[in-house]
Amino acid sequence: MYTRAAALCPMEEGLQERIRQCNSVYMVRFGVRLRGCMHSFVGWRAVHSEHFDPVKGGIRYAVDVDQEEVEALAALMTYKCALVDIPFGGSKGALKIDPAAWEEHELERITRRFTQELARRNLIGPSQNVPAPDMGTGEREMAWMADEYRRRNPLDINAAACVTGKPISRGGVDGRTEATGRGVQYAIREFFRHPDHVAKTGLSGELRGKRVIVQGLGNVGYHAAKFLSEEDGCLIVGIVERDGALRSATGLPVEKVRQHLRAKGKIAGFSGAQYVEKGSVVLEDGCDILIPAAIENVITAENAPRISAPLVVEAANGPTSLDGDRILAEKGVTILPDLFVNAGGVIVSYFEWVENLSHMRFGLLERRRQEIRNQQIADILEKMTGKTFPADRLADFIKGSREVDLIRSGLDEMMRAAYAQMTTLMNSRPEVRDFRTAAYMIAIQRVVDAYKALGI
Repeated sequence: MYTRAAALCPMEEGLQERIRQCNSVYMVRFGVRLRGCMHSFVGWRAVHSEHFDPVKGGIRYAVDVDQEEVEALAALMTYKCALVDIPFGGSKGALKIDPAAWEEHELERITRRFTQELARRNLIGPSQNVPAPDMGTGEREMAWMADEYRRRNPLDINAAACVTGKPISRGGVDGRTEATGRGVQYAIREFFRHPDHVAKTGLSGELRGKRVIVQGLGNVGYHAAKFLSEEDGCLIVGIVERDGALRSATGLPVEKVRQHLRAKGKIAGFSGAQYVEKGSVVLEDGCDILIPAAIENVITAENAPRISAPLVVEAANGPTSLDGDRILAEKGVTILPDLFVNAGGVIVSYFEWVENLSHMRFGLLERRRQEIRNQQIADILEKMTGKTFPADRLADFIKGSREVDLIRSGLDEMMRAAYAQMTTLMNSRPEVRDFRTAAYMIAIQRVVDAYKALGI
């Protein structure tokens, strides 16, 4: 996918290969004494591009992760940050581990030990390399990593910015947990603001009422499905998980399914919907929007011919294989690519990093001033019209912006800007026929420009 887009970007000979490759990959093996014996673990941290510092990327905990996957994800982070114009290079990390196999206190010791190894090589820190949550990790792990870094660097006043995705109590921002799923929602909303793009899919009208299938009810899939159903009026007609899938033509209650999944560890047994043991077949069901939101290579050459959704929204990293992408394109399916759709997490991570460096919460200085001004406007309107401001609207009109409001506003703005740039490129270059190629071209050109400015 990179090579296809890079061929359309003018650059000097050799630079295309230089950008494609990872700058460095560090593999670590370490031991932790647990349950009366020594257990060995292997982990990686890949740095793809340092055209901007620090480099940015999540850390995932998974049993099937390997070095090639980490390198690919690091590259995707470079292009993702470049597309949405965030001043980060791309990085990624992973630990080969099944989090469910260990108790919380054991996971903490393993995570702290991993952090120590990264810190030794300057692969974690606010000015060099900033991890974040990914598959198998979350706020808890980020809090442990930040604390371990602070212990090793007690005089670093910016230590809180060494990772993002932290709990609010430890320097996180309100809205980070939902960020990637919220970004998925904003990407789809922006698509439906362009009637010409919607028409190419054969769909019509607004987003409300559209049938959606979500693969994966983890953090990303859950928030995307929740927001689309509760705020945009979409019908979640299918949810695919590891142990199977649920179907419902009238729409699934996302929150109830999530609660059942957390309580039982599986979606089987949920009442009020049809359960399908072979969940992958539900990806092929009739719907308007298909959202793969879990793992890589969900749509491949094997099942792409049977995908019936006219719009595929890639909420996961790399959910469509190269052959699967080609087949969907030949069928006329519109794909909103991962490096755009999945960018919400790194956008809000950027906001968190900036807030940690500024040592001041967003909105602190202006919220009450906004409320006073809005109250004055309401009073003036009442005097001018001789009518009382509607009581059910007054509170919302007067209240100032909370941190989460500012975070969501910034996220929406950056998602819209990236979409507009892709649209402009496709309109100006007839050979660019899809969003993925446009997104890669914009990202690659920004990396090329950065290298030129550096004299490389």
